[in-house]
Amino acid sequence: MRVQKCKGSRDLSPAEMARFRTVESAFRAGCARWGYEEVRTPTLEYLHLFTSVGTLTPGMLGKVYSFLDWNGWSGERVVLRPDGTIPVARYYIEDRAEKAVARLCYVANVFMFEETGEKDRERWQCGAELIGVSSPLADAELIALAMEVLKKLDLKCLELRLSHAGLIRALISSLGLNDEEQTSVLDQILDGNIDVLARIRPGKPELARALASLLDLRGKAPGFLHNIKALFVRDMPQLVAPVDNFIATVDLLEMLGCDYQIDITSGRGFEYYTGVMFRILADGEHIGGGGRYDDLIPLMGGKKTPASGFALYVDRIMGKLAPETAKSQTPGVLVKVDATSPETVSTAMDIVRGLHEQGFVARLDLGEPTPDLGWTLDMTESPFVLANRLDKRRFTINNVADVLAVLGEEDARPNRSA
Repeated sequence: MRVQKCKGSRDLSPAEMARFRTVESAFRAGCARWGYEEVRTPTLEYLHLFTSVGTLTPGMLGKVYSFLDWNGWSGERVVLRPDGTIPVARYYIEDRAEKAVARLCYVANVFMFEETGEKDRERWQCGAELIGVSSPLADAELIALAMEVLKKLDLKCLELRLSHAGLIRALISSLGLNDEEQTSVLDQILDGNIDVLARIRPGKPELARALASLLDLRGKAPGFLHNIKALFVRDMPQLVAPVDNFIATVDLLEMLGCDYQIDITSGRGFEYYTGVMFRILADGEHIGGGGRYDDLIPLMGGKKTPASGFALYVDRIMGKLAPETAKSQTPGVLVKVDATSPETVSTAMDIVRGLHEQGFVARLDLGEPTPDLGWTLDMTESPFVLANRLDKRRFTINNVADVLAVLGEEDARPNRSA
């Protein structure tokens, strides 16, 4: 029987790994500049972490990989994490709750069952969480960080779409539904079924107008939100607080020069969202998003702690990188050496080590197909010759200092394009 990988899984080739590391590096560098610290949580978590507080919608819970852990006496049901935020929130409660503000980031794989096996069941995401602050400025910071990373990757046709879970919740609570019906409607909206709102027929005319206005809420100007507030402040005062919060966040994004579109129907995400939600698209494909989740940590047993965060979907972003974006900017040297000459081999190894210490790529020629390296150092004859493979220039070399001098003169230092 031919050995095959699991359905819905994928191998990453060297070229794909170069793209993966490009995304990962840009994300880590962006987080470091904004003062976020990296954490790593376990792949396995207890299932009740995702079910006991209603953190995932039923549609998402139906796709998790869960099984009994018989290694020990507990027989607890565990899960391959389907989300990156909830484990970080659990980590914060256990280990960082004493900090007033925590800026945390991660790179992690998440798992979600997909029936056909044609789509990936293991996916990678880069995420950032800002815990301990409840303000529009915190939401704006996270959005600015996410967009900064994506722009560093030179992605084209980026779109930022904004919605607000608090506004949606406030409207749903006014529709005369019982608690179970409200939860069902919210879950369907967050799973992407916005049409469920259009099918509801409120008994009061002002609710019908509010519902229609909410579904039509699309555009850039904050005036859309001011109009909603002016129209319904008297009949529906519960809309005022979420609308004011939404306006404050949008005003900050305006000041930051961040291009966006208000689209309340784009509010897909997790049941734990409570405030501003955002989705980021590139060429029309959803490549990331996040939002505010002030109730999550207290629901998980922690203190009342506001928080917000986002995730960027590495697999999707990788496919949108331009070839030159994922190409290494560090010059490489292929060293050809006569293996029968111990003295030459020793000198070659000294040169390779010296290049490595200075941050260059260097490898021995073992007879394989010529790699994509910009320089060759031929040590099979005397004197040694360093050649540029692009323009065919040649330089006589005696030691590693000579190699470094030539590469330095050619402005070929690592990270020279940074």
